[in-house]
Parts: sequence; C-alpha cells; structure tokens
Amino acid sequence: MGFFDIFRKLSFRREVRQWRELGGYESTFTAFGNDVWKSDLVRACIRPLVEFTLKAEPHCSDESIQRILDARPNLYMTGRDFLQKVRTRYEIYNNVFIFIERNDRGKVVGFYPVPYSRLEALEYQNGLFIKFWFKGSTKTTVLPWEDLAVIRKDYAESDIVGDRNTAVLKTLELINTTHQGMANAIKATANLRGILKSTKAMLSPESIKEQRNQFVKDYLSLENSGGVASLDATQEFIPIKMEPVVATYEQLKEFREDIYRYFGVNEKIVTNGMTSDEIEAFYETTIEPFLCKLSAALYAKVFTPREMGFGAVLVYEANKLQFASLDKKISVFKEVVQYGGMTINEWRKACNMAPLPGGDTPIMRLDAAPVNNLTDKEGEGNA
Repeated sequence: MGFFDIFRKLSFRREVRQWRELGGYESTFTAFGNDVWKSDLVRACIRPLVEFTLKAEPHCSDESIQRILDARPNLYMTGRDFLQKVRTRYEIYNNVFIFIERNDRGKVVGFYPVPYSRLEALEYQNGLFIKFWFKGSTKTTVLPWEDLAVIRKDYAESDIVGDRNTAVLKTLELINTTHQGMANAIKATANLRGILKSTKAMLSPESIKEQRNQFVKDYLSLENSGGVASLDATQEFIPIKMEPVVATYEQLKEFREDIYRYFGVNEKIVTNGMTSDEIEAFYETTIEPFLCKLSAALYAKVFTPREMGFGAVLVYEANKLQFASLDKKISVFKEVVQYGGMTINEWRKACNMAPLPGGDTPIMRLDAAPVNNLTDKEGEGNA
C-alpha cells in the first residue's frame, strides 16, 4: 500500500468553492521553512525541543487508541517517530496537520502527519475540506477538516494555519552572509601573498606571466623547503598583508542569541548544560504547552461529543521527575514513595528502570501513621 492509498478518495458532485475566511484572508497556503531547516543553528535549536518531547507518553481512555499512539501510529512510524515528526514540523512550518485514519466502521486505526508542501481550503456543501499538494509529486489529496487534527504556532492572521517563520529569516541571512564572508576572507588571504615587480620596461603579457609562474614554482611551492628566495636587480617582491574585516565573536553571539530566543532555547539548552531547576523551567515553558496543544487537537477530532460526555480522555504527559537530577529523584523516593505518595514502579519508571513485581502497591514507613491514629493513642494514654 502506497502513501496516497491511505487517504480515502472523495468525490464531489457539486461545485467546490474556495473557502472564505473571516476578513477575506487568503485561503491558499505554502509550507514555509525549507531554507530554515538547512541551517545548522536552527537544527541545533529544534533538536532539544524534540528530544525532551519524546519523553512524553499518550494516555487514552480507549485502550486501542493508546496502543496505536504508543506503538505504531501508522505504517511508517513508531510512537516516538510520530512525536518527532510532529514536533519538528511544528517548529519549522508552524503548522502540523495530522490525518486520523478510520476504518469502514468509523474506528480510529492510524494517525498520519501530512507532509504537504502547499494546501488550499475548500468549501463543499457548507463543509470545510483541505486540499494538499506534496513536494516532488504531482498528486494531490483532499481531506475533510473533521479528520484533521491541527496544531498551530503564531496563530494570528489566518483561521486555518499559523503565521510563517519569516520573522527569523533576516537573522539567518545575516549569519549565512557572515559565514560566507569569513570563508572568502580565508581564501583571499591564502591566494594573494604579494606582487612581483619587474624593473624591465615594456614587458609583454607572456613575459610577465612567465616570470610570475617561475617565481611561484621556485619559491612559493612546497618544494622550497629552505624558505629563502633569491632575486636579481630586475625584480622586486612586494608582500601584501591581507587583513579582511569579519564579524567579531560578540556579533556572532548576538546573532545566535536572536535565533535561540525565537525558538525558546538558550546556549545551555543546546549544549546540554542545564541544571535540574533550569530543566524544569524549560519543560514548563516549551514542552508542556506543546503537549497540551497536541492533546487538545487529537481529543477534539478523535472523540464524538457523546464520548466526551462519558468521560473520554486523550492526553500526552511527561513525568516531571524524568527531568530531575539523580539527587532529586532519591529525595523524592525518601519523602514521597516511602509515605505512599507514589508507588515504587512509578518512581522506577521516572528513573527509566523496569517495574518490579508488587511495585504497583503503595508502601508506608512503619514509623508513620495517620494523624487520627496518633490522636486516639494520646487520648488512651491520658486515660
């Protein structure tokens, strides 16, 4: 089965019109970000966002949907691949469209992040449909809005998609120009070392070229191991000291900081130099909000209003303890697990350890007792 076989073929019997957004905003959109993704700095910013997101796990009241999201959301991806694809496209393109595949009975059987290059919103029988184009292919597909879970960033102008990443392009162009300038400066200083001046009058172009080539061969090649050049009275070598102007370290640092701020990271995050408190703050500001968006988008399209009314649940969660230092995890065991606040297996899972038999039962230290019991015993002693 090919990729395009996944999507159900829709036939339209009446005229299909372009969707009209509020305010008359354009309803045809092109995926933005190919040039952005080519930047090594952008990839360095996105990588920690993805890696921290991969620690999240799905929890769903429908066990079959949870197994699909956790193990194999679609033909091509594991659960972790799915999260990686969604988070990466979210950061590059500011939009993610997830097609929810259903069988003939309407049961969810898969989740596919749509790798579109262009999309157009269409109206058919008062319903919203999205037509997708794909990079490197002439094929298109039209999917109903109700089967698409949509996650958007910088959601301001359009009703359908989030705004593009054009705001960061100028800084990326400056960084690219700076790197090219440094490379050209290195080449220039390596190529032009000096001028060979001849006192002979009216030399032909061939004679000038011959003298230059002979001088380079005799004195500027690797074969001249002595490092000494000899000239007669008719020639003079004038060395040229090239000092091209390039960006300073502070200027390059400021450019990098602009990109870091745009993607919500910093130097410590990119280089894995955060403390446990900084990791917790990073999770709360950049990982948890994304998981809330993903959970809400899937929940709204997977379940019917009736199922929601009966308490259906679909959330992506990551245990904050996973991001804590070893000392903090040990402290949690002493202060929480031993007093029944967590089970041993819950604590072991946060430490990336396998569960133990009987570890799902809460434990209690023998030197601890409920406050009511202590009060009763004190009353018996006074009696």
